[in-house]
Amino acid sequence: MKSNIKYFLLGALALSFAACEKDFFNTDSPSAMDEAVFKSADQTQQAIGAIYNTFGEDKSFRNRLCGGYVALNTDIEHCSKTESDEYAAYNITAGIGNLSTADGKDPWAYLNSAIERANVVIDGIRAHSDTTDASFKYLLGEVLTLRAFCYLEMVKLWGDVPASFESYNGTNPEVLYTKKQDRNVIYEQLRIDLKEAARLMPWSEDINAVPSAKNYTGRPSKALAYGLLARMDLMYAGLAMRPDVFTEGGTSACSVQYNVKDPSKRQELYQEAAWACAQVIKQEDFKFKPSFDSVFIDLCQDVTNYAQSEWIWALPFMDGTRGQVLALTGNKMSDKCQGHLINTTFYASGDKNNTKTQAMVWIVPTFYYQFEKNDKRRDVTILPWSWEYDNGSGTAPSGYAEQTFPGTSASESKVYQKQSNAGQMYLGKYRIEWMNHKYSGNEDGIDLPVLRYTDILLMYAEAVIGSKEGNGPGEVEGISAQECFDRVRARAGLASKTLDFEAIVDERAFEFCGEYIRKYDLMRWGLLKEKLVAAQQAAYDLQNNTGPYAGRPDSVWFHYTQNNTYAQSGAAYVFDKFVGIDVDAERPAEFSKEDGWVAKAFYTKDDAPVIVPAKWYLYKEGTDIDMHQYWPIFSVNIAASNGTLWNDYLYGN
Repeated sequence: MKSNIKYFLLGALALSFAACEKDFFNTDSPSAMDEAVFKSADQTQQAIGAIYNTFGEDKSFRNRLCGGYVALNTDIEHCSKTESDEYAAYNITAGIGNLSTADGKDPWAYLNSAIERANVVIDGIRAHSDTTDASFKYLLGEVLTLRAFCYLEMVKLWGDVPASFESYNGTNPEVLYTKKQDRNVIYEQLRIDLKEAARLMPWSEDINAVPSAKNYTGRPSKALAYGLLARMDLMYAGLAMRPDVFTEGGTSACSVQYNVKDPSKRQELYQEAAWACAQVIKQEDFKFKPSFDSVFIDLCQDVTNYAQSEWIWALPFMDGTRGQVLALTGNKMSDKCQGHLINTTFYASGDKNNTKTQAMVWIVPTFYYQFEKNDKRRDVTILPWSWEYDNGSGTAPSGYAEQTFPGTSASESKVYQKQSNAGQMYLGKYRIEWMNHKYSGNEDGIDLPVLRYTDILLMYAEAVIGSKEGNGPGEVEGISAQECFDRVRARAGLASKTLDFEAIVDERAFEFCGEYIRKYDLMRWGLLKEKLVAAQQAAYDLQNNTGPYAGRPDSVWFHYTQNNTYAQSGAAYVFDKFVGIDVDAERPAEFSKEDGWVAKAFYTKDDAPVIVPAKWYLYKEGTDIDMHQYWPIFSVNIAASNGTLWNDYLYGN
């Protein structure tokens, strides 16, 4: 870690903090090196604002630490950027996707910058602030939580990383250039930090009494500190690809193994995770939303009042000026729709087909079939259609009859949902039509989801299972793990199911698809390779109409209804009936184009197969899937490290 980034902090404090809360940190900032800063709660907030500022930078959480650049591929999601196999080989070398440049503007640099800025503030508060004051207690808890979050992101992406928990004072070269260390050192420090943060910060019901805090999903809370502690404990207690022996300078001897070899220590971690989740369940159960779709509608509509949202923390971006969560991961939209579909003005970023939307997260088509019948989450999560616009050319859109849009002529301009195919199934949790605000270019301003209450319920259930398997006490304070698990299923419209590890593996897929969680779950369970290989084979079976998918229909049938609320002007048509994807779907006896029914091939396009797993690179044939679970540390970062960084996992330096 190059700690001279610290001095960049001095000027950065006066920035607009575009990644912060919409009206947060709007005063001029003094030097962070002046101890007087940390005697003022307002000025200390401004120093913390410099941490948030790094989140909104180009190549940071704004557009690289989200979307298809992280958390892919898995058994349920894959990256649409199929022109490069590096995404599937987990071998994202310098320059791929502009992830690493010579000027230090890359994910590694920004995360390290955020950590160094946090170190400055933490040391400043401890040395100069009145930590008996409620405001300073909250601010210290906030920055401890932010630092822990950044470290967890680094471990998820790179494995072992430098462990730097003090600011550079100008004299200690070991702090200036911190060596890469065994990740367990970081885990142990974060256990201390997050428990301290939880003690320092109030529950949401009391947070408005603290002048420096706000009941807001964009800032850390006691529940977030407990939630990140539980998430980290489950990572720590689980499996990971790691060096067999941590070796300075690197080693090729790496394997999937437990982070902790001592079973009693793993049991301790499971118990701690269950305890942390139990604190949140006891205090903030009101956050469990009654309907699944409302969780994401709230996110897209900027519902940031903590009491009204299921989100415990969503990293905040400013409306239309920062953040590309929806642009990178939301449903696909043709460039023809710009200025016509509600809530959009222009979608600037184009994919390789010049469709003016990245839609980097695509759904592995077999996942559609894995949902239980009547699971309400499926049609929120998976969309087999994209937004299109016909400009009134006088002809029906390609492949469509005029009668597709009842009550209008083919010459009338219209926005409509265009049925896609099995090879292009999109994530539906982030939708432009759910937004309240318009956006500019590819900056949509949707907050980046990090942790929601349902994850607390399912982490609790998982931690209880882990604790019991280690002969631990399991459930905490009378909270039933089975009931927590069943509540998640009941909201999805499903009956109770016996709680065991396999049930957790499945349920977390159905609940959290597209939320940057699945890959890291599979890694800590030691299932990434197994699940990817199985998903690839299942995709072949689906395309070939064999195995469990034998008898699937070749076409789907759909019907439109007019709903002009989706268009800024003119007509809009959306699906009101969509049948045929399910293998056992009940089909109407007759389909009439005159009645607005349309039938289209779903598994072929121009007589060619649309599911071609080898081109997706769900995983790259001939590579060790487990060995390349992490990004490499980029060469530009290694070159600037004064010999303190190196790569493992056969990447080389």
